[in-house]
Amino acid sequence: MQTQEIAVVTGANGFVGSHLVDNLLSKGLTVRCIVRKSSNLKWLDSKQVEIFDSGLFDKDGLRKAFKDANYIFHVAGVVKSKTKEGYFKGNVDTTKNLLEIALENISSIKRFLVVSSQTVSGPSTKDKPVNEETECNPITTYGRSKLEEEKLVLSYKDKLPVTICRAPAVYGERDTEIFIYFQTFNKGLTTTIGFSKKELSLIHAVDLVEGFYLAAMSEKAKGEIYFIGSEKFYTWQEINSITSKILNKKPIIIKVPHFMVYTIAAVAQFLAMFSSKPATLNIEKAKDITQQYWTCDTSKAMRDINYRQKISIEHGIKRTCEWYKEMKWI
Repeated sequence: MQTQEIAVVTGANGFVGSHLVDNLLSKGLTVRCIVRKSSNLKWLDSKQVEIFDSGLFDKDGLRKAFKDANYIFHVAGVVKSKTKEGYFKGNVDTTKNLLEIALENISSIKRFLVVSSQTVSGPSTKDKPVNEETECNPITTYGRSKLEEEKLVLSYKDKLPVTICRAPAVYGERDTEIFIYFQTFNKGLTTTIGFSKKELSLIHAVDLVEGFYLAAMSEKAKGEIYFIGSEKFYTWQEINSITSKILNKKPIIIKVPHFMVYTIAAVAQFLAMFSSKPATLNIEKAKDITQQYWTCDTSKAMRDINYRQKISIEHGIKRTCEWYKEMKWI
């Protein structure tokens, strides 16, 4: 007889996915992790999880992972690609596969939760964070592919109990993206993009995945979209000031004009044509990071699923930097 409920996590070996695995294990769920055969499993080592290395296109492998599953958390996605097709294949085609296999297991599935992104809505404006009612205006191919994924997921809402959670900028232990900011800061250098004040929602991964859990468990969240972000918004000046205190560094601040960001991005994108991997900073990423406001309103999640930001920016940066030091990353 099945005693524990079963949760399946795609992208479980990644930054956000592995934090979600920790959260679900702490709640007493049996956790199955869908990864690729080539995935690095260092964040899953020694955890009581079942590994399914089918990737997201092997339907027979997915069927085994989904058998008797109660919750599907689809975290995996393509955030960097050299081509438009790469984004749509990684964010839409894979999701279609998962939805179809989930339908075969409709008797056991209580929730199919998809992790999306604020890039679907696009940037916000001064004093007006985006919310679930904001008309979507993605400014990048990644954002457009995630919007297409959301539309696909919602087209199943009469057949499957689906929920979509949109994340803003995320930081925390195991992160390798915003990590670069802390790494250069620790070396005594930091950059600010442009000359105007930039404001953003920034959430610690542990808070983010608790939001996913709350949304998956809530009856009210069926067929709904939620922003899971910080209740406060931050400027890079504030983040610099907190990081400065925690790392005990007073870095040289270099202000990089927007045209320079685009120039560097164009060069990186060109050089990536000769590499097997896409550039981390490309023209689209430049478009993203030069926006003045990336803020989102979490009040719907607070109201419907009792979500709260529990980790303050000060505590979040402190624990993240301590972890980086422990791992000898900085």
